[in-house]
Amino acid sequence: MRYLFVGDSMTIGSAGDYTWRYRMWQHLCGLGEPFTVVGPRSTLYDAAAGDAVSADYADPGFPANARRHLAGWGEGWLHMVPLIGEAVREHRPDVLLVSLGLIDLGFYTDAEQTAANVARFIAEARAARPRIRMVLLPVIANTRAELDPDFAGQCAELNERIAKVVAEQDSPSSPLLMASRPAGYDIQLDTYDGTHPNPAGEHKLAAAFADAMHQAWGLGEPYAPA
Repeated sequence: MRYLFVGDSMTIGSAGDYTWRYRMWQHLCGLGEPFTVVGPRSTLYDAAAGDAVSADYADPGFPANARRHLAGWGEGWLHMVPLIGEAVREHRPDVLLVSLGLIDLGFYTDAEQTAANVARFIAEARAARPRIRMVLLPVIANTRAELDPDFAGQCAELNERIAKVVAEQDSPSSPLLMASRPAGYDIQLDTYDGTHPNPAGEHKLAAAFADAMHQAWGLGEPYAPA
């Protein structure tokens, strides 16, 4: 099985992070089944440089070929739509694990526009690989939502719209799955700044994807932290 992680700052991570991608890689290794992580990028975001140029993962033993992804700091559905087709054609993933949306609502598009980009993303990925599977994580509202009711409403509306897109476009030949919000996720306890996951949050994000695939498709096993 070939996996491609797609996401924004919560997925790429910054210098010194483990990332939830690392936690997911550990989980997949523990299953004892063959798999490959694919993607055109491998670095972390470096705040000092203002760019994704860091290789400073918290675990230096994280293998180079397992660091691959398609994620970017400040990038959302809007940015990934024009990139996903080429990435899928070149790297041939079987499963996309996607965590996007918060940055879109924060800076670029409203819930309706963002949902339209979700549909475009799915179409582009399928055009490149018709039998691809996708797991989409719902938007996890950050601390801004606690202070801005309109933003909180946009987050909730987007999750409803993504669920509708997934339900309408799901196909036996190219299954779509919307994961559940990570169980017990608390932005005060599971992030280091109200948005980005700390180690506890990384485990919960990885678990949301792993458990969804196991429950819906029978892939792998329930998540167990390494």
